[in-house]
Amino acid sequence: MSGGTIYGVGLGPGAQDLMSVRADRLIRGARHIAYFRKAGRPGHARRIVEGMLRPDVIEFAMEYPVTTEIAVADPRYNGCLATFYAECTRHLLTIAAQREDMVVLCEGDPFFYGSFMHLHSRLVPTAPVRIVPGISGMSGAWTASGIPISWGDDVLTVAMATLPEEELARRIRDTDALVVMKIGRNLAKLRRAVAAAGREDSAWLVEHATMAEQRITPLREAASVTAYFSILLIHGRGRRP
Repeated sequence: MSGGTIYGVGLGPGAQDLMSVRADRLIRGARHIAYFRKAGRPGHARRIVEGMLRPDVIEFAMEYPVTTEIAVADPRYNGCLATFYAECTRHLLTIAAQREDMVVLCEGDPFFYGSFMHLHSRLVPTAPVRIVPGISGMSGAWTASGIPISWGDDVLTVAMATLPEEELARRIRDTDALVVMKIGRNLAKLRRAVAAAGREDSAWLVEHATMAEQRITPLREAASVTAYFSILLIHGRGRRP
Protein backbone atom coordinates (compact mmCIF):
# COMPACT_ATOMS: atom_id res chain seq x y z
CA MET A 1 0.00 0.00 0.00
CA SER A 2 1.17 3.56 -0.68
CA GLY A 3 -0.29 7.01 -0.38
CA GLY A 4 -1.96 8.83 2.46
CA THR A 5 -3.34 7.34 5.66
CA ILE A 6 -7.02 7.36 6.59
CA TYR A 7 -7.61 7.89 10.29
CA GLY A 8 -10.80 6.88 12.08
CA VAL A 9 -10.67 9.27 15.02
CA GLY A 10 -12.89 8.75 18.06
CA LEU A 11 -14.27 12.03 19.40
CA GLY A 12 -15.57 10.63 22.66
CA PRO A 13 -19.07 11.20 24.06
CA GLY A 14 -19.43 14.84 23.02
CA ALA A 15 -17.22 17.17 25.06
CA GLN A 16 -14.06 18.45 23.36
CA ASP A 17 -11.97 18.07 26.50
CA LEU A 18 -12.80 14.35 26.68
CA MET A 19 -10.94 13.66 23.42
CA SER A 20 -7.57 11.98 23.58
CA VAL A 21 -4.40 14.02 23.03
CA ARG A 22 -3.80 12.02 19.83
CA ALA A 23 -7.27 12.79 18.50
CA ASP A 24 -6.82 16.49 19.27
CA ARG A 25 -3.47 16.59 17.48
CA LEU A 26 -4.73 14.83 14.35
CA ILE A 27 -7.89 16.94 14.07
CA ARG A 28 -6.08 20.25 14.50
CA GLY A 29 -3.46 19.30 11.93
CA ALA A 30 -5.72 17.72 9.31
CA ARG A 31 -6.01 19.25 5.84
CA HIS A 32 -8.82 16.82 4.99
CA ILE A 33 -11.60 15.82 7.36
CA ALA A 34 -14.73 13.76 6.73
CA TYR A 35 -17.79 13.20 8.89
CA PHE A 36 -21.25 11.66 8.71
CA ARG A 37 -24.40 13.70 9.00
CA LYS A 38 -28.09 13.61 8.21
CA ALA A 39 -28.97 15.59 5.09
CA GLY A 40 -29.72 19.19 5.93
CA ARG A 41 -28.06 19.00 9.35
CA PRO A 42 -24.61 20.28 10.38
CA GLY A 43 -23.69 16.91 11.85
CA HIS A 44 -22.94 16.22 15.51
CA ALA A 45 -19.35 15.12 14.87
CA ARG A 46 -18.70 18.39 13.05
CA ARG A 47 -20.22 20.40 15.90
CA ILE A 48 -17.91 18.73 18.41
CA VAL A 49 -14.78 19.94 16.61
CA GLU A 50 -16.01 23.50 16.02
CA GLY A 51 -13.11 25.92 16.50
CA MET A 52 -10.45 23.21 16.22
CA LEU A 53 -9.93 23.04 12.44
CA ARG A 54 -7.19 24.75 10.48
CA PRO A 55 -8.26 27.64 8.21
CA ASP A 56 -7.50 25.78 4.96
CA VAL A 57 -9.25 22.53 5.92
CA ILE A 58 -11.15 20.69 3.18
CA GLU A 59 -14.34 19.13 4.52
CA PHE A 60 -16.19 16.12 3.14
CA ALA A 61 -19.69 15.71 4.57
CA MET A 62 -21.03 12.17 4.12
CA GLU A 63 -24.82 12.57 4.13
CA TYR A 64 -26.87 9.48 4.89
CA PRO A 65 -29.32 8.76 2.07
CA VAL A 66 -31.74 7.21 4.56
CA THR A 67 -32.12 7.07 8.33
CA THR A 68 -35.62 6.15 9.53
CA GLU A 69 -37.50 6.66 6.27
CA ILE A 70 -37.18 2.97 5.33
CA ALA A 71 -37.54 0.09 7.80
CA VAL A 72 -34.29 -1.71 8.60
CA ALA A 73 -35.89 -5.01 7.55
CA ASP A 74 -36.69 -3.65 4.09
CA PRO A 75 -34.09 -4.93 1.54
CA ARG A 76 -33.92 -1.41 0.09
CA TYR A 77 -32.39 -0.17 3.36
CA ASN A 78 -29.21 -2.24 3.11
CA GLY A 79 -28.98 -1.69 -0.61
CA CYS A 80 -29.21 2.06 -0.25
CA LEU A 81 -26.62 2.22 2.52
CA ALA A 82 -24.25 -0.19 0.75
CA THR A 83 -24.18 2.14 -2.26
CA PHE A 84 -23.64 5.14 0.02
CA TYR A 85 -20.71 3.55 1.87
CA ALA A 86 -19.14 2.47 -1.43
CA GLU A 87 -19.32 6.04 -2.75
CA CYS A 88 -17.80 7.44 0.46
CA THR A 89 -15.02 4.86 0.28
CA ARG A 90 -14.18 5.85 -3.29
CA HIS A 91 -13.79 9.48 -2.27
CA LEU A 92 -11.54 8.65 0.70
CA LEU A 93 -9.38 6.42 -1.49
CA THR A 94 -9.07 9.19 -4.07
CA ILE A 95 -7.68 11.52 -1.40
CA ALA A 96 -5.32 8.82 -0.11
CA ALA A 97 -4.08 8.13 -3.65
CA GLN A 98 -2.96 11.77 -3.81
CA ARG A 99 -0.67 11.05 -0.81
CA GLU A 100 -2.89 13.11 1.44
CA ASP A 101 -4.04 11.99 4.87
CA MET A 102 -7.75 12.01 5.75
CA VAL A 103 -9.24 12.26 9.24
CA VAL A 104 -12.70 10.73 9.57
CA LEU A 105 -14.51 12.07 12.63
CA CYS A 106 -16.28 9.35 14.64
CA GLU A 107 -18.62 10.01 17.54
CA GLY A 108 -17.70 7.88 20.54
CA ASP A 109 -15.32 5.09 19.53
CA PRO A 110 -14.81 4.15 15.85
CA PHE A 111 -15.12 0.42 16.52
CA PHE A 112 -18.23 0.57 18.72
CA TYR A 113 -21.56 0.59 16.80
CA GLY A 114 -20.37 3.42 14.56
CA SER A 115 -20.79 4.09 10.85
CA PHE A 116 -17.03 4.20 10.33
CA MET A 117 -16.87 0.41 10.67
CA HIS A 118 -18.65 0.10 7.32
CA LEU A 119 -15.95 2.23 5.70
CA HIS A 120 -13.17 0.41 7.51
CA SER A 121 -14.07 -2.99 6.06
CA ARG A 122 -14.04 -1.48 2.57
CA LEU A 123 -10.85 0.56 3.04
CA VAL A 124 -8.42 -1.87 4.65
CA PRO A 125 -7.71 -3.96 1.53
CA THR A 126 -6.52 -0.87 -0.35
CA ALA A 127 -5.30 1.93 1.93
CA PRO A 128 -3.48 2.34 5.25
CA VAL A 129 -6.08 2.83 7.99
CA ARG A 130 -5.33 3.81 11.58
CA ILE A 131 -7.81 3.93 14.46
CA VAL A 132 -7.76 6.38 17.35
CA PRO A 133 -10.04 5.02 20.09
CA GLY A 134 -12.41 7.29 21.96
CA ILE A 135 -14.43 7.23 25.16
CA SER A 136 -17.73 5.56 24.29
CA GLY A 137 -21.09 7.22 24.80
CA MET A 138 -22.10 4.57 27.33
CA SER A 139 -19.02 5.37 29.44
CA GLY A 140 -20.00 9.02 29.34
CA ALA A 141 -23.53 8.06 30.39
CA TRP A 142 -22.66 5.99 33.44
CA THR A 143 -20.08 8.59 34.49
CA ALA A 144 -22.80 11.24 34.25
CA SER A 145 -25.05 9.09 36.45
CA GLY A 146 -22.53 9.29 39.29
CA ILE A 147 -22.84 5.55 40.04
CA PRO A 148 -20.46 2.74 38.99
CA ILE A 149 -22.07 0.59 36.32
CA SER A 150 -20.66 -2.74 37.49
CA TRP A 151 -19.13 -4.33 40.58
CA GLY A 152 -17.23 -7.54 41.28
CA ASP A 153 -18.60 -10.35 39.12
CA ASP A 154 -21.42 -8.35 37.52
CA VAL A 155 -22.19 -9.21 33.91
CA LEU A 156 -22.69 -6.10 31.78
CA THR A 157 -24.98 -6.41 28.76
CA VAL A 158 -25.09 -3.87 25.93
CA ALA A 159 -28.32 -4.14 23.95
CA MET A 160 -30.01 -2.20 21.19
CA ALA A 161 -33.57 -0.94 21.70
CA THR A 162 -34.24 -2.01 18.13
CA LEU A 163 -34.35 -5.66 19.26
CA PRO A 164 -37.75 -7.40 19.45
CA GLU A 165 -39.56 -6.66 22.70
CA GLU A 166 -39.43 -10.23 24.03
CA GLU A 167 -35.70 -10.46 23.29
CA LEU A 168 -35.10 -7.18 25.08
CA ALA A 169 -37.04 -8.32 28.15
CA ARG A 170 -35.09 -11.60 28.27
CA ARG A 171 -31.72 -9.89 28.10
CA ILE A 172 -32.72 -7.30 30.71
CA ARG A 173 -33.92 -10.05 33.02
CA ASP A 174 -30.79 -12.18 32.56
CA THR A 175 -28.09 -9.56 33.22
CA ASP A 176 -26.72 -7.72 36.24
CA ALA A 177 -25.87 -4.36 34.67
CA LEU A 178 -27.36 -3.01 31.48
CA VAL A 179 -26.75 -0.41 28.79
CA VAL A 180 -29.37 0.09 26.06
CA MET A 181 -28.56 2.21 23.02
CA LYS A 182 -30.42 3.29 19.87
CA ILE A 183 -33.54 4.19 21.82
CA GLY A 184 -35.17 6.99 19.81
CA ARG A 185 -38.65 5.91 18.73
CA ASN A 186 -38.31 2.63 20.63
CA LEU A 187 -38.78 4.12 24.08
CA ALA A 188 -42.32 2.78 24.62
CA LYS A 189 -41.22 -0.73 23.65
CA LEU A 190 -38.14 -0.48 25.87
CA ARG A 191 -40.22 0.72 28.81
CA ARG A 192 -42.52 -2.31 28.47
CA ALA A 193 -39.53 -4.67 28.24
CA VAL A 194 -37.92 -3.19 31.36
CA ALA A 195 -41.23 -3.50 33.25
CA ALA A 196 -41.68 -7.11 32.08
CA ALA A 197 -38.20 -7.88 33.43
CA GLY A 198 -39.16 -6.35 36.79
CA ARG A 199 -36.43 -3.70 36.73
CA GLU A 200 -38.25 -0.46 36.08
CA ASP A 201 -37.43 0.96 39.52
CA SER A 202 -33.68 0.80 38.83
CA ALA A 203 -33.65 2.07 35.23
CA TRP A 204 -32.34 5.51 34.31
CA LEU A 205 -32.39 7.42 31.03
CA VAL A 206 -29.33 9.57 30.28
CA GLU A 207 -29.65 12.08 27.44
CA HIS A 208 -26.74 14.06 25.92
CA ALA A 209 -24.22 12.67 28.41
CA THR A 210 -21.23 15.01 29.04
CA MET A 211 -22.82 17.72 26.85
CA ALA A 212 -24.35 21.02 27.91
CA GLU A 213 -27.85 19.56 27.45
CA GLN A 214 -27.16 16.57 29.72
CA ARG A 215 -30.23 15.22 31.50
CA ILE A 216 -30.67 12.18 33.74
CA THR A 217 -34.21 10.93 34.38
CA PRO A 218 -35.72 7.85 36.05
CA LEU A 219 -37.25 5.76 33.27
CA ARG A 220 -40.67 5.99 34.95
CA GLU A 221 -40.60 9.78 34.46
CA ALA A 222 -39.12 9.90 30.94
CA ALA A 223 -41.05 11.51 28.11
CA SER A 224 -42.39 9.42 25.25
CA VAL A 225 -39.71 10.62 22.80
CA THR A 226 -36.02 10.83 23.60
CA ALA A 227 -33.11 12.72 22.11
CA TYR A 228 -30.95 10.90 19.58
CA PHE A 229 -28.13 10.70 22.14
CA SER A 230 -30.02 8.71 24.76
CA ILE A 231 -28.83 5.70 26.73
CA LEU A 232 -30.69 3.61 29.29
CA LEU A 233 -28.75 2.35 32.32
CA ILE A 234 -29.39 -0.24 34.99
CA HIS A 235 -26.50 -0.32 37.46
CA GLY A 236 -25.10 -3.59 38.75
CA ARG A 237 -25.01 -4.36 42.46
CA GLY A 238 -22.41 -7.12 42.55
CA ARG A 239 -19.79 -8.36 44.98
CA ARG A 240 -17.98 -5.73 47.02
CA PRO A 241 -15.29 -5.96 49.73
